[in-house]
Amino acid sequence: MAEKLSIAVIMGSTREGRLCEAVTNWVTTELAKLDELNLTVIDPLDLTSTAPLDNLVLDGIRAELGAADAFIVVTPEYNHSFPAPLKALIDAVNNEWHTKPVGFVSYGGVSGGLRAVEQLRQVFVELQSASVRDSVSFINAWEQFDDNGSLKDQDRPRRTLMRMLEQLNWWGRALKQARLEDVRKRQLSHRGAALRLACQTG
Repeated sequence: MAEKLSIAVIMGSTREGRLCEAVTNWVTTELAKLDELNLTVIDPLDLTSTAPLDNLVLDGIRAELGAADAFIVVTPEYNHSFPAPLKALIDAVNNEWHTKPVGFVSYGGVSGGLRAVEQLRQVFVELQSASVRDSVSFINAWEQFDDNGSLKDQDRPRRTLMRMLEQLNWWGRALKQARLEDVRKRQLSHRGAALRLACQTG
């Protein structure tokens, strides 16, 4: 039986009354139906609510990101871009993003948040992350969720989410194996160097 894939779902908004909570709840509810996944949710509000920045909070987020095999970023579009608190969270860590896949769920007006996603793809390329092709977008998102935060028509978004998840799963497992092989190579290299040094000094 394959090891479970660990996915960190990252919320992109900290605004009061944010729709991000409803969108994230939909994502996590759908993913929770799949037994092969481990999920964690990371909220930038945890960082912005601590001033100065609480190192314990940041250390916890760093550990959660480091343990993840893949990421899903849930982001709105603000002024043709993505929110500043999301960028602050991304910039707060570094190595934890490396060589892992990223998928996107966006929401907004007529663009469905896709302009924010296109900019985020550039950010994650710089962090040596691989963004997957398919993404979920909610056009005029405020009309798609009811007053209780439930998605009205779920069939098409669910199909798109599952298609994105297939790509995340493939890349997540492939890159995880590649990272493990790199660790083994470094360990063997260190052992070889230590053995050569022992032979020279012996």
